[in-house]
Amino acid sequence: MKILIVGFLVLILASLGSALFYLFSDRGNSTRTVRALTLRVGLSVILFLLLMLAHFSGLITLRGSAL
Repeated sequence: MKILIVGFLVLILASLGSALFYLFSDRGNSTRTVRALTLRVGLSVILFLLLMLAHFSGLITLRGSAL
């Protein structure tokens, strides 16, 4: 499960980096920046949903109680 989470985080950072690269290289003449940022948001939502599913199914448990 940890490998999957780290993999998603790497993909999210790579998408963010490519959006930054497209922002500077295209100078506003392309939609590649918007697509890269849309992909980043989509990956973030999928990661959040997977974490919620893993928590509710018992794959991820809380180690301590903060409350």
